[in-house]
Parts: sequence; C-alpha cells; structure tokens
Amino acid sequence: MFEVNIDGASAGNPGPSGAGIVLKQNGELKHFSLPLGDMDNHLAEFTACKKALEICIENNAQTVWIRSDSQALVQAVEKEFVKSPSYKPVLQEILELSGKIPLFFIKWVPSKENKVADELARKAIHLN
Repeated sequence: MFEVNIDGASAGNPGPSGAGIVLKQNGELKHFSLPLGDMDNHLAEFTACKKALEICIENNAQTVWIRSDSQALVQAVEKEFVKSPSYKPVLQEILELSGKIPLFFIKWVPSKENKVADELARKAIHLN
C-alpha cells in the first residue's frame, strides 16, 4: 500500500507554484518537492494529486491512499466533477490515472496532519 500526503502551494494567485508529496510504502518515506510554474493554488493542489498518482503508477502501486487538505480537490475527485473549466482537464487526468490503480482512496485531512507535504510544496515554489 502506498500512503501519500499531497499539497499544492502558490506564491500569489496565480504565481509560482509547487507540489509537495510524501510517499510512504513499507515503512519507507520518500519526499518530493516539484516546481509547477505559474498557476493558482487550486490548480497546484490538483496537479500535486496528478503527479503523486504518476509516481505511484511508475512504482507499480496496487493500492493508493491519498490524503489532502484541499476539500475542493477531494470533493472533485469523489464526485468526478468540478465546475471550473480550468480544472477539468487535470481532474480528467486524475480520474484516468486513478482508474489504473486497482484500489484507490482519497481522503480529506486537516492541515495540521499535512505539514510535511505543505513544507515540501512551499520549498518547491522557490525551485521555479
């Protein structure tokens, strides 16, 4: 099982953005700080999820549990719908990627439970 905490962050809305990903598998932790270029905060959250799924698939994940402090992202994935046209293409990619994983779960967590992913996302902003 892959346990994954994700976060997206932007300096400005839109502005330089980053994704933070904490991947735990078999007790081993991997940290990722990925610069995303200029985008708004919500798009950074969606993109962080997409990047996390890509990493899990590259590692032949069979079970993935994603935790995010973005209610907008979690609700969009659960409902398979988002109103904003600018987020629809990324949501579609997320749904396609998650469909390649036999067991996929996504859950909202409070920000206090997502601090490491948040720090990694903020670090990634400066890598742009």
